Amino acid sequence: MKQTAIRAGSALPLLLLTLLFAVLTTGSGRDETPSVHASAPAVTEPALTEVAEPVSVPSNGFTLIAVGDNLYHDVLYRPNAEGRRDFTPYYAPIKPLVRAADIAFVNQETVFAGEAAGFSSYPHFNTPFEAGLALIDAGFNVVSHANNHAMDKGESGVVSTMNHWDRHPEITVLGIHRSQAARDKPAVVETNGVKVGFLSYTYGTNGLPVPAQRPYLVSLIDTAVMEREIRTLRTHCDFLVVSMHWGTEYEHKPNATQKELAAFLANLGVDLVIGHHPHVLQPMESLPRSDGGRTLVVYSLGNFLSAQRDNNRLLGGLLYLQARKTGDTISIETAGIVPVVTHYDSAFGNFAVHPLYDYTEELASKHRNRVNANLGFSEIGVDYFQNLAGSVLGDALLSRNPFP
Repeated sequence: MKQTAIRAGSALPLLLLTLLFAVLTTGSGRDETPSVHASAPAVTEPALTEVAEPVSVPSNGFTLIAVGDNLYHDVLYRPNAEGRRDFTPYYAPIKPLVRAADIAFVNQETVFAGEAAGFSSYPHFNTPFEAGLALIDAGFNVVSHANNHAMDKGESGVVSTMNHWDRHPEITVLGIHRSQAARDKPAVVETNGVKVGFLSYTYGTNGLPVPAQRPYLVSLIDTAVMEREIRTLRTHCDFLVVSMHWGTEYEHKPNATQKELAAFLANLGVDLVIGHHPHVLQPMESLPRSDGGRTLVVYSLGNFLSAQRDNNRLLGGLLYLQARKTGDTISIETAGIVPVVTHYDSAFGNFAVHPLYDYTEELASKHRNRVNANLGFSEIGVDYFQNLAGSVLGDALLSRNPFP
């Protein structure tokens, strides 16, 4: 078993100090508008130190970013002025952050079932293939489809989605599988001499059943299955990430089930838990493990891109994590969350995802929610987003670009 350790070091302002320790390691589905013994040895946690500027990642380390729900409502896939579907502008403001990372994760909330199946929005989504191409262009290389909308277009929709990604083998796809053998194959991304393993699970599929004869099609939360898969993957990787589609929609605090599952994952020696589904931000915390180490848990990164209207659903998070491998030891040097804002104008056009540190009051003044005060969301603005991010994230908040 690989040894893991916690290492101190902060590349960000003092506000982050509490959480920028080196950590190692059920909702409704309305997307409208046990004792487990750890498998890793004990680790130690030294005192924190503050570093004035971001630290460059060594050749035996990696950076990882992760975002939440990429949720395509129908207004997002209208053709542009040239009659083409080009979604790359949506991600242009965030693209430098995504492309700077070695590993970039996104929860793709909707399937790519093809035009013949009819492009559709809530409650059963089907998104044009061009949206997947835009994610690739933005720099994402790990995409999860284990979420409550995976079965929106039935088994054929899942197969079509897999066919789409098969044309892009540089993308690691999680949570959907053609066979049990495919599900059993370890999903490992190797970068800079570090093997990072991934698993992904969802609480359910909105009452649309996964075929009983093909239970491997979508990875559902099942602790017995999860324990087996986590223990197997642990032997293939240095650093283990589990993506969880869980929680209560529109709630900024994790529920009891999230807390229980997070503890379960920590006791299995998972290094990082990436949460999504609530469509709003939830906190990030470090959980103790029975091996003496820590598991970093982000309960919800909120929406990445969507056309949802409530102001708090327009604020998501981009997890930034920097880790280093020394021998058989992995240490997280820095971790925190960059708030991101979904912007769109009064005509539900000009969609774009902005890091909050670059979002201006001038842009906010043009947001549909500000322009159309009768909607009841006119308090939208930079101060609103900063205050909300601070109240939810606390010391996990990253208020500037974390990359050197």
